[in-house]
Amino acid sequence: MTTHQELEQALENLESTLRSVDLWNTARPEPEAFDSRQPFCVDTMALPQWLRYVFIPRLQALVDARAAMPATCQVAPAAEAYLKDSRTSTRVLVVSAIAEVDRVVTEG
Repeated sequence: MTTHQELEQALENLESTLRSVDLWNTARPEPEAFDSRQPFCVDTMALPQWLRYVFIPRLQALVDARAAMPATCQVAPAAEAYLKDSRTSTRVLVVSAIAEVDRVVTEG
């Protein structure tokens, strides 16, 4: 399996996980929110919005173009911090799915 195929599977799993814990149905951010210069757009979006409307689409674009991967990806720690007050099962599922994306990108 190629890195792009592995990443596509990891992204599908992340989307499925976000849907299963009810973090997928988030409002689309206003266009200006995408202009943020902060990591994860923390000043303009909630993490689930950023995952759905920025992170997943950008990585999917790399998959579709068979483009080079970023040197590293470390989103799981941000998700862990964001979800610190969530149910343990939600936190574990989401962070695990994101950690897999991180691993594929970083090792790819």
